[in-house]
Amino acid sequence: MTNSTHPASVVVVGAGQGGHQTAVSLREHGYRGSVTLISAEDALPYERPPLSKAYLTGEADQSQLWLRPATYYVRQSIDLVGGTVTEIDRAARTVRLADGSSYEYGHLVLATGARPRALDVQGAGLRGVHTLRTEQDAAELRAALATARRAVVVGAGFIGLEFASVARSVVPEPEGATARGSGGSTARGTGRPTARVPGRARCEVTVVEALDRPLARAVSAPTAGHFTRLHREEGTRFLFGRGVAALHGDGRGRVASVELADGRRLPADLVLVGVGVTPRTELAAAAGLAVNGGITVDSRLLTGDPRISAIGDCAAFPQVRSGNLLRLESVQNAVGHARLAAERITGSTTRAYDELPWFWSDQFSTRLQITGVTDGGGHDTEVVLGDVNSGAFSVLLFRGADLLAVESVNRPADHLAARQLLGRAIKVTPDYATAPGFTLRGHLAHPTPGRPRHTPGADRTVMPCRSSSADVTPSPDTSPPANDPS
Repeated sequence: MTNSTHPASVVVVGAGQGGHQTAVSLREHGYRGSVTLISAEDALPYERPPLSKAYLTGEADQSQLWLRPATYYVRQSIDLVGGTVTEIDRAARTVRLADGSSYEYGHLVLATGARPRALDVQGAGLRGVHTLRTEQDAAELRAALATARRAVVVGAGFIGLEFASVARSVVPEPEGATARGSGGSTARGTGRPTARVPGRARCEVTVVEALDRPLARAVSAPTAGHFTRLHREEGTRFLFGRGVAALHGDGRGRVASVELADGRRLPADLVLVGVGVTPRTELAAAAGLAVNGGITVDSRLLTGDPRISAIGDCAAFPQVRSGNLLRLESVQNAVGHARLAAERITGSTTRAYDELPWFWSDQFSTRLQITGVTDGGGHDTEVVLGDVNSGAFSVLLFRGADLLAVESVNRPADHLAARQLLGRAIKVTPDYATAPGFTLRGHLAHPTPGRPRHTPGADRTVMPCRSSSADVTPSPDTSPPANDPS
């Protein structure tokens, strides 16, 4: 669909999940103008979540990562361009690439994503020091794991812990071997391995974290404690409250050890740096667009220039409930942003973005699912449903009487119910959650406003919190495709 109110051309900078979905959704909504999708990577658009999971283990190959086959872009008249955009000329409505080419736009969508933060220490450029963001990163890391004996992970976020779980369990064979062996069975309904792939002895893994627990900025203390125990049981060693001072080589340009701030040295032939990401905002800033922890957009994902949108990991958007600017790193958020931007460009909607965030991570045989966010203000009460020691529980995070988020460990029914409760704004308070017999599914079916406070049941725990450390800002690419029913 094109008319005087719709742009004749749309250029999308960035071909990750958000950029790709923008192009797909434009065609799904009948847009007939030209669509140009510019990718800085020499590859078809692909999913990132499997990079730290199935792709790293060898359970998935490159073609299984593709979001669409090459023929799709031809059939849909989507011009897939490889190159790096170096400039936005807002006056001329043009983007320029490093190779000198340029593309005019009626509307521009910035889906530039984020880049891994590097360690600012001596030796950070040695061979054997890795980050994990792209398919090339994952391919190099997978090859390194085939021979690694001692790995040091710097940063106990989602990427670091997911890598540690792979390194301590399903380790891929050297190139050319069969990744699936006789132990390649899967958990029913999950597609996740339940047995170790045959191969060499497992890599020793040490995780170095500056804070006092893993996932400290992403999850509650009970959930963090569970994952600490889980990893330790699998042989991972944690060093909390430690910083990295330097990386040292073997004299031939390859990493050999990690020096901590206290002077201790950890032998290492593989180092993964997982200390967060930085949104790619340089293009926007150079073009005079507002940047505040991300490319600043309004509730419809428009920048200060009505012809430019920003979506996904690079965008800082107003959270509907609080109005605070929020930047999220997840597939669900990127896809939701992309669909709304495409609908707005084609005139299909004028609504604000108000989708409920949700996230996902697999580590060993454990699945963590989170719905909701604490939008920067933290929480003051935690209610635990179930027994943390059983490995199946949920943590409800409250601020005052308001439920902000729910973390579910191996309790998918709780996660689905929590998404419904939060998405439909059904009231849940600490009083309700601590009543005997309370379940999220039961409350969804029969909300009971005004219930009096009851004595907490034996299967739940109430914990007041003094900190706001559970501000959920997950690592990139830890959620499944948006149509994953789990």
